Amino acid sequence: MGSSQNFGQTAQIKSMLEIFSLETGEHKVIYEEDGHFEAPNWSTDGKYLVFNQNGLLYRIETDGSAKERINTGKAVKCNNDHGISPDGTMLAISNNDPIEGVTSGTSRIYTLPINGGDPKLVTLEYPSYWHGWSPENDAVVYTARRNNNFDIYRISIHGGDEERLTNNPGLDDGPEYSPDGMYIYYNSMQSGSMEIWRMKADGSKKEQLTNDTYSNWFAHPSPDGKYFVFISYLQDQGDRHPPLKDVALRLYDLNTKEIKNLCFFTGGQGTINVPSWSPDGKHFAFVSYDNQ
Repeated sequence: MGSSQNFGQTAQIKSMLEIFSLETGEHKVIYEEDGHFEAPNWSTDGKYLVFNQNGLLYRIETDGSAKERINTGKAVKCNNDHGISPDGTMLAISNNDPIEGVTSGTSRIYTLPINGGDPKLVTLEYPSYWHGWSPENDAVVYTARRNNNFDIYRISIHGGDEERLTNNPGLDDGPEYSPDGMYIYYNSMQSGSMEIWRMKADGSKKEQLTNDTYSNWFAHPSPDGKYFVFISYLQDQGDRHPPLKDVALRLYDLNTKEIKNLCFFTGGQGTINVPSWSPDGKHFAFVSYDNQ
């Protein structure tokens, strides 16, 4: 679930687009800007990244060059929940739609061609925040508030009835399929603190994977299915994921169940809300911030 923040009203923010290498354990800034952008996706051909800024989507080469706006048609209030279909042909976006009499929580999910075009509405109900594509490219999973509770749902990209996959009193968020389609990874308050969970793709056999003093969010499985990367707030945030906090990116080994700390920085909301692995699984992208 994303909510783009206009940090510029209160402070000068520098945003840094970074790439982490699993082979070297190092990360480098490929692009930075005085301003606020969020949530990189990595293209399926490996050549560029997509991020959101001021309600719009942009693509940028992986060397940090050639920033270019993506045409999203009437959807000009995109939040940080967006992603590229596994076959590389479509984008899913979450747009804060103008709805009469409603001032917040109006996010709905659309699809559009990967190079831009007119958005096609997928979810009639709101708020709905995209987080993952099915491996077959025919459905999306998302977080949605229905009856004052946030749970995880799935729907065909052609619309129709949504299928509820969780039913917990606390927040469930960040759903994403494993590459083989067997599992959906997500973060949940079900245990009383924000931890990473997974369930079978049909919503059965829910299993808690992390259990520590941090607030753990947004598990992104690697393309080979061996790991997932996720973000941890070093101080417990309850069910919130605010910006500009002390955070770590961590790697969970699904074979050994060991967790490795990768890097520490200022981030949170906007850092790694959505899938950002390179197609070869050797790198992932994220955004760090400097609150100047």
